[in-house]
This record gives sequence, structure tokens and C-alpha cells, in this order.
Amino acid sequence: MSERPVDRRRLSAGVLTGGVLSLAAVSLVMLSGPAQAQRYDPRYPVCMTVYSGPFGGEWIDCSYDSLPQCRASASGRSAMCSINPYFVTAPGVPRFHRHHRRAG
Repeated sequence: MSERPVDRRRLSAGVLTGGVLSLAAVSLVMLSGPAQAQRYDPRYPVCMTVYSGPFGGEWIDCSYDSLPQCRASASGRSAMCSINPYFVTAPGVPRFHRHHRRAG
């Protein structure tokens, strides 16, 4: 019984092709970066952005019912309050009530 010789060129080409495809797949996954969740909570009308130093980045806390409430929490911190662009209200309800003073 004679054994068939192994074609080393075909074997190494298959290993090389598999290695290149694996490397390409890993590279695509690594380059895609992490997915980001939505930063704004649509249940609250006001958000506070807190800044964490030169290399710490920032984070957003959307848990405030009014600008004065948010500003009280932001006082003395490196933070800023703003209207939540993704706030969802019930149909027919105005988003924000503005009180106007009447002269006289």
C-alpha cells in the first residue's frame, strides 16, 4: 500500500487564506468601535451635562423637571443645564409653559 504524498503547497495556501480572513474579521470588529447608547432620557425635559476634567470627558444626566432644579444641582460644579431635545410629551400638551408678565 503506497501512501499519497501531501501537497504542502496546497496545505500552506489554505492555512494562509484562513489566517488572512480571520485577521480581516478581527480588524473590522476592532475598528468599528463600541456602540453608544442614547445619551438623553426622553422622560425628562431638562438635562445636565457634567464635564470631568481635561481627559475625563463628559456625561449627561437627564433627570430634571425644570431648569431651576437642574441649575441648583449644577451650582458649584463644572456643569451646564439645557433643554432635552428628545423630551416626549403627551399629544396636545405644550412642551414648556412660559410665563409672561403683563406690564401695568
